[in-house]
Amino acid sequence: MKRREFITVLGGAAAMPLVARAQQPTPVVGWLGSDSREQDTRLVHFRQGLKQSGYIEGQNLAIEYRWAEGQLDRLPALAADLVGRQVSVIALNGLPAARAAKAATATIPIVFEMAADPVQFGLVASLNRPSGNMTGVTSLNLEVAPKQLELVHEMVPAARVVALLINPANSEQAQSTMKEAQVAALSLGLELHVLHAGGEREFDAVFASLGQMHAAALVIGPDPMLHSLSEQLGVLAFRHAIPAISPYRELTATGGLMSYGTSPANLYRPVGVYVGRILKGAKPADLPVQQAAKLELVINLKTAKSLGLDVPMSMLMRVDEVIE
Repeated sequence: MKRREFITVLGGAAAMPLVARAQQPTPVVGWLGSDSREQDTRLVHFRQGLKQSGYIEGQNLAIEYRWAEGQLDRLPALAADLVGRQVSVIALNGLPAARAAKAATATIPIVFEMAADPVQFGLVASLNRPSGNMTGVTSLNLEVAPKQLELVHEMVPAARVVALLINPANSEQAQSTMKEAQVAALSLGLELHVLHAGGEREFDAVFASLGQMHAAALVIGPDPMLHSLSEQLGVLAFRHAIPAISPYRELTATGGLMSYGTSPANLYRPVGVYVGRILKGAKPADLPVQQAAKLELVINLKTAKSLGLDVPMSMLMRVDEVIE
């Protein structure tokens, strides 16, 4: 073989691995959202988790988004569509989306974020050993309704009638929240009225009902749709001069009185990290379900003042953030 031919062959052989690497397909992640893209402000934390794992959307990762727009009955078809597109991983938020994804595939890895207990609802075998193709992050938000009622009772001691807002479309989570709240209300001597809203169009009727029943406060239950509309609920609560508490800080930032729940960053960043680990070869069955157990209390002092409420010093001493 001539020297020039040898160099050409050698050069080609050396270049082949580089070409092969360059031609590797960009992984595609499916995002299954219960609400709409415009309403979902939590994706920034999800992308931070992906970046922490070495993946940046638009550079070495593509994301296929599917949004139910608050219509939870659309989730099974949206999940099936992502499965049909053969995405590498499905990430999602909320119990209804997790159920839809689990029914759609037993092979594509699924990473969830939810307030519910994934063991109780049959999504994983256990938190430490999920088994199957699902893992993710669960918060304690489903169980904080009793604590929220305690905080309302502490902030508004004269309250006798309190309302709880739930999303009836998210029936399993709504029922669990309602049962927990009813037990807590009974122990506190509060009369609890349960109100339903399946979307923003029903909020005006909710606040009209609060006036009719002379409710002294509104507790907002954990739910992806209610979370995505927290800012609107905060504005309405301030406008109607009703003390409102939810698991989500966004409500407090826009006029709600208090929030008590898990920070979105502590929920969605780990989801992104887990998706990145799975893309690198980890199996969902080997990734324990994370429990975001840190709960944060946020109080809007401007709202408290406008409502004529004095924040007890005992509460100020344990608050995590004050909005003035």
